[in-house]
Amino acid sequence: MTGNKITYSGSIVNAQASMLGEGPTYDPQTDTAWWFDIVGRKLFEYSLGSDTAKIHDLPVMASVLARVDGERQVIATETGLYLRHRATGEMELITQIEADNVVTRSNDGRVHPCGALWFGTMGKNAEPGAGTIYHVARGVVTPLYETISIPNAICFSPDGAIAYFADTAEDKLMRVAIDPATALPVGQPSILVDHRGKGGLDGAVCDQDGVIWNARWGAGCIDAYSPQGKRLMTLDVPASQTSCPAFVGASAERLMVTTARQGLSADQLAKDPNAGSTFLLDHKVKGRFEPDYIL
Repeated sequence: MTGNKITYSGSIVNAQASMLGEGPTYDPQTDTAWWFDIVGRKLFEYSLGSDTAKIHDLPVMASVLARVDGERQVIATETGLYLRHRATGEMELITQIEADNVVTRSNDGRVHPCGALWFGTMGKNAEPGAGTIYHVARGVVTPLYETISIPNAICFSPDGAIAYFADTAEDKLMRVAIDPATALPVGQPSILVDHRGKGGLDGAVCDQDGVIWNARWGAGCIDAYSPQGKRLMTLDVPASQTSCPAFVGASAERLMVTTARQGLSADQLAKDPNAGSTFLLDHKVKGRFEPDYIL
């Protein structure tokens, strides 16, 4: 593979378009995908088997969901972490994070194999340097990287020893060595990919081989990068504002991709009719299922 571009092949899932689709994840035990419309304050629950979606209204902006067990989920929101009960939708506060900061909201995040969560905050209007990337383990909150404008691309190597992240405003994919037992950094971040050209680095997932699949906001595609930072291929997606991929399916063999309509003019939307839709790509991948968050 030498960075070849692969023409879109896939389908649009049977769910309404999001203003700002983000944070897709998949529960293999129920064959259910979840994602958010952040600014719409909505949580989507999508059954792959029946191609049907439910929409849950939320009291706050939220962007990250992780399974705790069969009955409960943890959700990162603009005011902190909540425990969500699947049966009722009830949300129970775990810990406040930036609850008194009306400027910021949560954005990208992911659970490490040890059960800890990394997630970032950002300004609701992308205010420069307003955000922080946090590590949360069993309710203990540790700020990792501050003065972040748009935290994205948070994901982990298969052995849990490397974390990746980006500030979309800087457009550099960073790598940092972490303790596989705790997911806390043990070194300083270095640049893996210094992105140039159309679009910006957005959400990402890391597969069984350590390949990083990164959504390129503004360019309508997913880029695959080797652990050494070489771009291996680009998958077309028929919506310009691609925001985040997730591995879905019985063997985590497919990519689901969220997109957004936010910020597009009427003329732009006319040229980008699928904006905000969520896609299932046909290109086969060697994905991994997300670990559970440990309370």
